[in-house]
Amino acid sequence: MSSVILEHISKTYGKATAPAVHDVSFTVNQGELFGLIGPDGAGKTSLFRILTTLILPDNGKASVDGYDIFMDYKKIRNTVGYMPGRFSLYQDLSVEENLNFFATIFNTTVAENYHLIKDIYVQIEPFRKRKAGKLSGGMKQKLALCCALIHQPTVLFLDEPTTGVDPVSRKEFWEMLGRLKASGITIMVSTPYMDEATRCDRIALMQQGHIMSIDTPANIMASFPDQLFSVKAGNMSALLRALDQYEHAKSSYAFGEYTHVTFEHNDGNEEDMKNYLTSKGLTNLEVMPADATIEDCFIRLIKN
Repeated sequence: MSSVILEHISKTYGKATAPAVHDVSFTVNQGELFGLIGPDGAGKTSLFRILTTLILPDNGKASVDGYDIFMDYKKIRNTVGYMPGRFSLYQDLSVEENLNFFATIFNTTVAENYHLIKDIYVQIEPFRKRKAGKLSGGMKQKLALCCALIHQPTVLFLDEPTTGVDPVSRKEFWEMLGRLKASGITIMVSTPYMDEATRCDRIALMQQGHIMSIDTPANIMASFPDQLFSVKAGNMSALLRALDQYEHAKSSYAFGEYTHVTFEHNDGNEEDMKNYLTSKGLTNLEVMPADATIEDCFIRLIKN
């Protein structure tokens, strides 16, 4: 059963020549943790705002839990939880005041649905009297998630929830999402961090309003068609220039402390590449075969 259905959704803002969202269609299954993966400007936030009925699409149709985004917007707003990318709670209210406020506007109480947020709230409860604006990034994130959950939503939309948060808080947040998913909540999360994609059941790779690929992270990585190497040298700038000129290389790009180089299958040879780079005066060479990551797959789709 599908919790979220989009059919040919498009959205253009004002006089912009390019659409923010272009002809997007996909479904999200009930109880699934689904990721929208892409950089800033990819269209992720626009899609979330359409699905939570904050803006209307120019074309197409969509539904959330069987409710149409045009006809049933009030029901959708009572059904979903939404955590926008920018912290949007009341900065001058305390932690417990924010939580009580959001429970009240959904005609419920913190006590009635405390079981939904208990595992998260216990981490911020020592700061319950502190103003939300004085919380750390990780604590703000946990409070915002509690407020999005307090009315027992069936679908949870989280727009770049870990942007600007330290690595430890990012890890804790994804562990919380795993526990929420186990309780049966459908979760849609957007992120620009490619390493977070593998934590989702399925992902959609998105760029400039277009969906480039939708599948499980494992299937997307397994479908990478090119031969891939990680290469390192004493002078990385010279390495990139040399690889740009290497006739057998299909593409090359910086990847952390390495450079990733792709070849057509059966066209890349580790020893030949080492000999070529040595002839260009490069030293301290490291060349090794590499498995494709989600980021490699994303870069390939952009370049094709």
